[in-house]
Amino acid sequence: MKERIIVALDTDSPDSALTVVQTLAGEVGMFKVGMELFPRGGPDLVRKIRAAGGDVFLDLKFHDIPNTVGGAVRTAAALGVRFATVHASGGKEMLARAAEAARGTGTTVLAVTVLTSLDDSDLSEIGFSSSAADMVLRLARMAMEEGIGGFVCSAREVPAVRKLVGKQAVLVTPGVRLPGDAVLDQKRVVTPFEAMRNGADYLVVGRPITKAADPAAAARRFADDMRSGREAGSRGA
Repeated sequence: MKERIIVALDTDSPDSALTVVQTLAGEVGMFKVGMELFPRGGPDLVRKIRAAGGDVFLDLKFHDIPNTVGGAVRTAAALGVRFATVHASGGKEMLARAAEAARGTGTTVLAVTVLTSLDDSDLSEIGFSSSAADMVLRLARMAMEEGIGGFVCSAREVPAVRKLVGKQAVLVTPGVRLPGDAVLDQKRVVTPFEAMRNGADYLVVGRPITKAADPAAAARRFADDMRSGREAGSRGA
């Protein structure tokens, strides 16, 4: 299960990020470089993480005109990242260009459906009449039809998304906390056990591992809980 843990390097310091990578080498499978870190570390940081033996999830959530997003995905793929994100709400043509740009590379494009920091009330305030659960399925269906190979969604929506997109799609779940962990700014939160039982493929975990007194031990606790969840899911429990 450790290979299915993606550690979020939520810092603006490349040096701090590389320290985390070195600490967790062999304990997790991938590291997420997001919008806070990438502007400081850039492509060179991605290369250093890969050189240290870690796969990279480039989480920049591309959302722009189709031509621009296609170019951005091509650039990400050239860096050798494992996953790169786009916002599913960017529309059909944008999603199609992203999928085309990644085709034949080792990069899988993940469509972000509804951020786990948003709930039904937040969506209503923005102007959407659909619930978060309905919006996730609508966006996932559209992205799948345009050739997107994976999705980012809350584990609460994973069973419905899995039923929609099938076994071949990659489902990545953020907003995961062990029982007793602080929820912080997440809203649609589940445990690693629940996420894997529901059918998630990868879990994104940040502060509960990186801010732990012993990050490696925290990663192992997550892996243990994930393993139990996967076993329960295979039994139909």
